[in-house]
Amino acid sequence: MTGTDTGGQGPLSGIVVLSLAEQYPGPYATLLMADMGADVILVERPAGGDPARQFPAFYEALNRNKRSVTLDLKSAEGRENLLRLVRTADVLLEGYRPGTMGRLGLGPDVLHQANPGLVIASISGFGQDGPYRDRPAHDLSYLATAGMLHEYVSGERTGPVGQLAIGDLSSAMFATVGVLGALLQRASTGKGAHVDVSMTDGLVSWMSTQLVPVLNGEPLAGIEHEPGYGLYPTSDGLITLSVAHEDWFWRPLCEVLGMQDVAALTGSERIAREDELRERIGKELATRTRDEWVEVLDAAGVPVGPVHTLEEVGDDPHVKARGLLVDIPADGVRPSRRHVRQPLLFDGVAAAPTRHVPALGEHTDEVLAALAEETTGAQGPGAPDGALRPVVGS
Repeated sequence: MTGTDTGGQGPLSGIVVLSLAEQYPGPYATLLMADMGADVILVERPAGGDPARQFPAFYEALNRNKRSVTLDLKSAEGRENLLRLVRTADVLLEGYRPGTMGRLGLGPDVLHQANPGLVIASISGFGQDGPYRDRPAHDLSYLATAGMLHEYVSGERTGPVGQLAIGDLSSAMFATVGVLGALLQRASTGKGAHVDVSMTDGLVSWMSTQLVPVLNGEPLAGIEHEPGYGLYPTSDGLITLSVAHEDWFWRPLCEVLGMQDVAALTGSERIAREDELRERIGKELATRTRDEWVEVLDAAGVPVGPVHTLEEVGDDPHVKARGLLVDIPADGVRPSRRHVRQPLLFDGVAAAPTRHVPALGEHTDEVLAALAEETTGAQGPGAPDGALRPVVGS
């Protein structure tokens, strides 16, 4: 079993993160930071908090291991309390529309005046500038703008679009990378930074291997036409084959399926006969169960994987062995709950969550009381001496 950090420590221990971001991208980014040891403080609106709270299990999945304070940022008192928090923080992450923080009197200039070493990350759909800056949209529209739905334009692909919010998750990853890069830069310069995270920009970046060939008048790699790469039905479920142009994987696949007559075909030859070969592969795979084929193909060294239901993921022996699922014990108020930890190992140890999702404003008094106890003029983490002195520890 993989080791698990149960003490709330990790590579970001001592880092204080203020999160004003709601819904999905910001919460997932701060989820990763919280699991890695950061003290993440959710700054939520008093009336209802994050709108995602209306979906309790969804909200819990993204916001366990954090604390919650409620501040009305439209009031002078709320803004002043936020600035007091900013003076003790390392990172502030927000997900408002561009310009909103400025209209609240909390733009980057004001925040950096309060704490020159603060790392600010702003997540938005299209970025802080550009002609689409103020356009309202959700994940599907960002995917479309970035070219991720190009197959629908040509009619080569039909049907519903997947439910996973790729733009939200990719921007969360880029926000995390940006924050860590800015913290590393601050260690040498003593100065914070404002990281502009555009969901669309991130998706365009992820499309590099398809955009670069097209932009330079060259063909795509065409992996989607490799007959050994795809989703196939078995007698009782679905299976994936992932032969990606590799002849050394295609040959054993043909041996197992009794297709020795086409085992010597090269990648380009297989693509030219895609329809025929897909039909033959599908016919053979339909003769046995999913788990039988996984065992046989795995033993033959063919890239293969079962298509799991969500319930089956929790029972998968590899997922269990990697310690990806962790339990947060009952705390006297909330029962034990199972969660998915952040996926990185540090020296073989998995930094993992240690506390439940906070109730709305659960830690407001605790956090503000800790601020009140600080001596006047205490230096924050961005002070000239570079000392990290967060006053609101876990």
